Amino acid sequence: MDLGERLKAIRKRQGISQRELAKRAGVTNSTISMIEKNTVSPSFSSLLKVLKGFPMSVEEFFTLDLVQSDQVVFRADEQADMEAQGVALKLIGHNVPNRNLSMLIETYPPGADTGEEMIKYDGEEAGTVIEGEVEITVDYKTYHLKTGDGYFFRTNLPHRFRNLGQTTAVVVSANTGPTAVHPDKELVADDD
Repeated sequence: MDLGERLKAIRKRQGISQRELAKRAGVTNSTISMIEKNTVSPSFSSLLKVLKGFPMSVEEFFTLDLVQSDQVVFRADEQADMEAQGVALKLIGHNVPNRNLSMLIETYPPGADTGEEMIKYDGEEAGTVIEGEVEITVDYKTYHLKTGDGYFFRTNLPHRFRNLGQTTAVVVSANTGPTAVHPDKELVADDD
């Protein structure tokens, strides 16, 4: 199921109109309509804003229909795939109940960006670039990371990732906070 179909199915399952979801999320009704019709691909920051209207974490959005388990090993084909604005994510352990940590393999093709709006939520994130180069902006300071470089920051600081290079970048990251296990907390895009 693609992103637009999934959004529409979840919205309908919760009995919410496009207009009501738009109002709750602080976006226009046409934004919800275009996402559901797949005429636009939202950035991660835009998707976070929309999911705020349910409220729901990104991981929950992409894995909602999956059964929870106490599985320990996750083969390559068992990892949840998520994508927005060209950034592909593989979530390891998506169906483990009550987890406090999200482990991700993030793939950024050339030009991929988590969105112009900065993301922030309560938690921490750490990662390392295993292929290519990425630019990260944390608290309005920009850093250029190459293969082997790592990072750590508190996610209540506004942040953004993008690949300005000519080759695909791959990052392995872990984060805690609302995206990991707390769908009742709001994920917000920074409006500054």
